[in-house]
Amino acid sequence: MTNGRKNSLKQGSAWILFVSLLLITSNVRANYETDYLFYNSLTAFQDTSKLPKKDTIPVKKDSAALKRDTSVVKTDTFSIKMSKDSLDAPVHYQASDSMVLDVKTKRIILFSKASVKQKDMELTADSIEMDQPSHIVTAVFRRDTSGKMIGRPKMVQADSKMEADVIRYNFETQRGLTQSTITTQGEMIVQVEKMKKINENEYYGLRAQLTTCNLDTPHFAFRVKKLKLVNKKLAVSGPVHPEFEGVPVPIYLPFGFFPISQGRHSGLLPPTFTASEQFGLGLEGLGYYHVINDKFDVRVLTNIYSYGGWTVNVSPTYRKRYRYNGGMSFSMTNTRILSNTGKQEFTTTRAFNINWNHTMDNRARPGTSFTASVNAGSTKYNQLVTNNPTLNYNNQMSSSITYQKNWDNKYNLTLSANHNQNNVTQLINMSLPTAAFTVNTFYPFQSKDFVGGTNTKWYQKLGLGLNTNFANQISVYEKDFNMSKILDTLQWGAQHSIPIQLALPPLGPVTIAPGISYRENWYSRKLRKGFVAEHNKVDTLTNSTGFFQSREVSFSLGFNTAIFGMFNKFGKNSKVTAIRHVIRPNVSLSYKPDLAKKDWYDAVIDSTGRKQRFSYSEGSIYGAFGEGVFGGLSFGIDNNLEIKVRSKKDTANGGIKKVRILDGFGFNSNYNLVADSFRLGNFNLYARSTLFEKINISASATLDPYKVDENGYRTKEYMWSGGGGFKPGRITNGTVSVSTSFQSKPKDEKKAKEAEEAAKNSGLPPLTMEEQQAQLQYARQNPAEFADFNIPWSLNINFSYSFSRHFRSDYKGWETTTNASLGLNGDFNLTPRWKLGGNTFYDIKAKSIQQLTMSLSREMHCWQLSINVTPVGVYRSFNITINPKSGLLRDLKINRTRFFYGN
Repeated sequence: MTNGRKNSLKQGSAWILFVSLLLITSNVRANYETDYLFYNSLTAFQDTSKLPKKDTIPVKKDSAALKRDTSVVKTDTFSIKMSKDSLDAPVHYQASDSMVLDVKTKRIILFSKASVKQKDMELTADSIEMDQPSHIVTAVFRRDTSGKMIGRPKMVQADSKMEADVIRYNFETQRGLTQSTITTQGEMIVQVEKMKKINENEYYGLRAQLTTCNLDTPHFAFRVKKLKLVNKKLAVSGPVHPEFEGVPVPIYLPFGFFPISQGRHSGLLPPTFTASEQFGLGLEGLGYYHVINDKFDVRVLTNIYSYGGWTVNVSPTYRKRYRYNGGMSFSMTNTRILSNTGKQEFTTTRAFNINWNHTMDNRARPGTSFTASVNAGSTKYNQLVTNNPTLNYNNQMSSSITYQKNWDNKYNLTLSANHNQNNVTQLINMSLPTAAFTVNTFYPFQSKDFVGGTNTKWYQKLGLGLNTNFANQISVYEKDFNMSKILDTLQWGAQHSIPIQLALPPLGPVTIAPGISYRENWYSRKLRKGFVAEHNKVDTLTNSTGFFQSREVSFSLGFNTAIFGMFNKFGKNSKVTAIRHVIRPNVSLSYKPDLAKKDWYDAVIDSTGRKQRFSYSEGSIYGAFGEGVFGGLSFGIDNNLEIKVRSKKDTANGGIKKVRILDGFGFNSNYNLVADSFRLGNFNLYARSTLFEKINISASATLDPYKVDENGYRTKEYMWSGGGGFKPGRITNGTVSVSTSFQSKPKDEKKAKEAEEAAKNSGLPPLTMEEQQAQLQYARQNPAEFADFNIPWSLNINFSYSFSRHFRSDYKGWETTTNASLGLNGDFNLTPRWKLGGNTFYDIKAKSIQQLTMSLSREMHCWQLSINVTPVGVYRSFNITINPKSGLLRDLKINRTRFFYGN
């Protein structure tokens, strides 16, 4: 019996819905009344939440009793028996047009936007036919009058998605057949003429193509006749041949293996070919990545050159969720290049480098932390790394390993080991171990139940603290790095500080802060310098070892406040509505007795008998305290300036927008009332601003108010004394830095927002410092591969200038050193598919370009062409690469690299 089509499922008769469900689920046997059977069957397959609950009251078997009370029917739902051909889960289906039910053949046909769901499987198509006896559903599409395809079948199950012209699927066995199928596995798009689904994860295909291009007619593909696909893991095929733009390439491979698994998995890392006149022919990046377990993996990379040079890098990483994560990197390089001199054919240099980064999760052990950031190695290592101009000019290396323990925010213990080295001077400094113990400020006169208030006694706000530091230090040059030199330069030191503070109530707008500080330093050696006539220089005369102490006590009383000013007398048509100025003056009275006088001495520094004051603890871990009595004022002023303007774009706050003109500018100095000369101290000037929310400017300088003699030594006269006009002082050192960045608006705002959201919601764990540096290093070496064509142009500018006047290292007068540099970085679109970029560093003092890198990118949809050229730098290089954009096929590339060492 067949019912006519209805306009909607919701308008169908209730008995038709019941009969269809009854046929799908076969026969239900029960020993109860027919009316109740109808109710039980209907609710069992439509709303399981309404199933009758099991009744613990025994069922009465007396038929007479049943006749006396028929208003209540008791049942045990576990007595309902399901037929053998019923499904293990309900099937939910719907359609927007109609449903056809064939009771005789037990088939249901859904028309227009049909959908069938069972467990984690969902099938959608224009029309779907369900055959209840065979448990098979068939989904097909249709074409409209113009020939356009409508409702192409789609099936989603777990992480597997596919589209096909025809899908036949068995609910019971979970097997199926499809025709003209497209499925996506990660970045890989697989198109198969005929596909057979064996189980949830395995498929077999006939006449397939694999590609990462998402066009209907892909730019490139790999053609295979037979294919086995394991969902989210791999694809294996017989003979493979690639094709471009539909044209087969006359290259055949005996079989194909396509790893499409997600996450980490072991495998070979293919190399790139390079050539250099100094290094010879080479393979760079050849290696292997091995996943040991979920917590540990290791990567091994090698560079091999025909002249005998080589580099080995071993990088293990480890992680334990909610506990810690980190990574190490050990590099060993043997550089063998053609010599620029005629004395020898090759120049051989060996160097090494060690990196270690470790981070402990705060949730692992609350109150305890352990971090490590190690970057150590040979002083020549950075210069020997090829194709990395940024690293070639990095002359500093530093390391830090730190353990911290906190006890209820009262006591803190820090143990650390530190290292730094200068690759130019080859001086290596190591401080290990270093210990710091801190007692946070506590108030000894406060009771345990102290809550504060107006009745608080002044002495209850008296606070004490303790800061203790202990360190060992070794300073040795790389060429002298041996145990004897290490022991000769080994020294230790300690520093103690006891701050005493008192919080007094403010006097109106003025805040008062009195304080007392006691500091004491311990030293392990005592130096004395003097002029050595035989060598005509200042040298060390004596170096005593032992236990030496130095102390300092200071008393202070500080006052600070804030003054606010506003000018808003502007016209109605003025764009500026108000100017706001904040002034924060501070003054403090302080006294420091001269407890360190015994730690200083006079020494002759030249043949004329000129003397200079030196400290016995010069060169120690903790420097000497300043000598002399200080009793006077310390003062300073900080300013902030901003304006309010009318904004046409921002309608918030009545269309008024705040714009900062100067984030901060001011000065600080001091005046010593008890000194016999040089009472007025130097003025420290500073200013910082973010103009137009684009240009970052910061500047600082030191102003000396005293004159100097013909040899550059200070005199007791002020700069403004003696006539000749007012001069506030001499600027002895200063720095200025300016940086800004500009870029055009994205061509596609929606695409830019989607890319930003995708980066935020990637679900990937945060990168370690080593991984961040590795990615940054790769991006700097290959800028063309990271071109963003959605941004038509961008420009970054940074400028820095600094100068300093200081005493010469040989104590023969004064000298001024200056440094100035300009950095530019930017790119722009030559055409919608060509982008040109560049990065340069110009040394203004040397009047030369220290580094220049240029890049050219070509957008080719699923492929990219990148050209990187470094014509100026320690290593001059040229690189051209053509490769797919997909990370899965990134190593399938054509690469040509040449580089040259030296000028």
